[in-house]
Amino acid sequence: MKKFGFLLMALLLAFVVAACGAEESSSESVEETTDAEVETAGEEEVSSEPVAEEDVIITHELGEIKVPKNPENVVVFDFGVLDSLDKLGVEVAGVPQAGVIPSYLSKYAESTYENIGSLKEPDFEKISEINPGLIIITARQSEAYEELSKIAPTLYMNVDTADYMNSFTANMETLGEIFGKEAEVETELAAINETIEALQEKAAASGEKGLIVLVNDGSVSAYGSNSRYGIIHDVFGVQAADENIEVSTHGQNVSFEYISEMNPDLLFVIDRGAAIGGESSAATVLDNELVNKTNAAQNDKIIYLDAEFWYLSGGGLVSVVEMVNQIDGVIE
Repeated sequence: MKKFGFLLMALLLAFVVAACGAEESSSESVEETTDAEVETAGEEEVSSEPVAEEDVIITHELGEIKVPKNPENVVVFDFGVLDSLDKLGVEVAGVPQAGVIPSYLSKYAESTYENIGSLKEPDFEKISEINPGLIIITARQSEAYEELSKIAPTLYMNVDTADYMNSFTANMETLGEIFGKEAEVETELAAINETIEALQEKAAASGEKGLIVLVNDGSVSAYGSNSRYGIIHDVFGVQAADENIEVSTHGQNVSFEYISEMNPDLLFVIDRGAAIGGESSAATVLDNELVNKTNAAQNDKIIYLDAEFWYLSGGGLVSVVEMVNQIDGVIE
């Protein structure tokens, strides 16, 4: 009887253990299936979700635009902006070829790039054919802003000569944001600022005073602080021989007597004829008795600035570096 009782208990215990094992197995199977289904569902959800194109909102002097990151078929009217995009490795589709293109940007005169007209007369039909994702203009094209904006987002990117470096920096950072080149822009700007600081120290130590003139055929105009070429005084730190020059787009008309009276230690000259592909005449115009009496002439410090960088393409990552280097090379 006792044997039968023990046998019965052993059978009951075996049944209970078997039932528990089956329940655990079933539970694990359900958990594994559920996890697998969740993982698969998650993968399907991620892979099927469309990646939205990121837009950049830019507020500029003439309005506000929304432009996609890394826009295609970019059209550029400013050579300073063009030299910056070239430096950053950004491709453009169209440039103004009906005029003088700086020699260091000569590849943009090739048929690979569309001719969008001249700096003052955009070819609206050609620009429309290009179907640009972005058009970049400056002051010379400002009157065409509304018409260009009908074709594509149009960014006005001018350099404020009264606040040159802040304006230039903001422009470059905007390009960096649009084209995903923030790190490259930061590196370039840091290097430029470092060389400018060194130049400022040299200019302050030298004590030399400078005068900036533009020669156009037989006429001479002077530029001072806050002017188109005022960066020499305002940023690079060269003292002005005349601190009262009228700020004007075309400079203040001056005579040879004026240059003699100001008697600059450094005479900086921009030859407009050379800049626009005409005849270079500045050296001939300034070779006279009154100018030759100045400290600048006596000490061989009449400096003919590179018109490509100063007249055609200022405000670019390349041109600003070259402008700093040229002034640094004549300050002792």
